[in-house]
Amino acid sequence: MLTVGIGGLGAIGLRLARALDAGVEGLRLVAVSARDRAKAEAALAGFRAVPALVGPGELAARAEVVVEALPAAVFEEIVGPAVARGRIVVISSVGALLPRMHLVEQAKASGARIIVPTGALLGLDAVRAAAEGAVESVTLVTRKPPRGLAGAPYLEEHGIDVAAITEPTRVFAGSAREGARGFPANVNVAAALALAGIGPDRTRLEIWADPTVTRNTHTVTVEADTVRLSMTIENVPSEDNPRTGRITPLSLLACLRGLVSTLKVGT
Repeated sequence: MLTVGIGGLGAIGLRLARALDAGVEGLRLVAVSARDRAKAEAALAGFRAVPALVGPGELAARAEVVVEALPAAVFEEIVGPAVARGRIVVISSVGALLPRMHLVEQAKASGARIIVPTGALLGLDAVRAAAEGAVESVTLVTRKPPRGLAGAPYLEEHGIDVAAITEPTRVFAGSAREGARGFPANVNVAAALALAGIGPDRTRLEIWADPTVTRNTHTVTVEADTVRLSMTIENVPSEDNPRTGRITPLSLLACLRGLVSTLKVGT
């Protein structure tokens, strides 16, 4: 039985917490952390086994597996202590890891494991396999309804008002590293793809504000010596947070199941 702590009770964390409370063999939710304590207490009131509500730095002291599901700005408050204690750390804000790769080095010393779930993307197994050989290029094209991009630092810095966009418009083109910095709440998929493949500087990213789509759509194209891949996923946005796909918390749940499953499918 692995004990689990979740940092964040938003669109991702709360759904994951409910699933664990309903019962997942081999996993037990023991602690959560949230910025709004009163709101968190209300959300947890109906749980069968109410987990401890603790500060972000305390999760690692209570749980063997720490799940990060908070905004990128507080990423290190959750992940840092967990890495220092040698915990298994499952992260959802993958873009926040790119400028903090020192945590990976610390994990080597402490024995911690940092796990990046597939999240709202697809095909990471195939990309990882291709990256064992020679990869010429990896490109990700992301299309989201304009409201799903609102508030991104890159848009504010460049004076782009997505609310005024009435036709499909490319608002960003560059590397995955640049995209993760400019759209920290939107392109965790790009960071995950980069880490699975050829790195954040060689992975190319386009972001489109597209009022003609109702789903967050990601298309991955890979050119390698062993394979040519083209894959598209259309995610239903979360009702609570349109920047996040509804599949994301389910991906984290599947990742946690994989930690304790007798049979594990996929690389």
